[in-house]
Amino acid sequence: MKTFATILAGAALALTAATGASAETKAEKGEARLAKMLEGRVAGKPVKCINQGRTDRLQVIDETALVYDAGKTIYVARPRDPKTLDDSDILVIKRFGGQLCANDMIHTVDRFDHFLTGIVFLDEFVPYTKEG
Repeated sequence: MKTFATILAGAALALTAATGASAETKAEKGEARLAKMLEGRVAGKPVKCINQGRTDRLQVIDETALVYDAGKTIYVARPRDPKTLDDSDILVIKRFGGQLCANDMIHTVDRFDHFLTGIVFLDEFVPYTKEG
């Protein structure tokens, strides 16, 4: 009995450690992916809203940011709580106008079961343009 309890406690500890490590790894991978996207670009003055003509250009970078590729300029909005962004969730955005704004209501929904998984609060959009 004592051996089984020891094995069970060890397994639980290993599972807890693996879960913490994977969350950290997701954020690190997200930051690396964003850094690669922004290579050769310079940050501009943050803006509250952007014109989002095509929704297929909006990307979720896991536990990192929302990125909108407008061609010459890439806009990056970081969530106040990075763990609210999961690239396997679907974004549901309630807009208060024709633009995508930091104060728009954004919910995340599970891609398969369609239940609410969270609410995303964004900071302003930072434009990144290519030098030259």
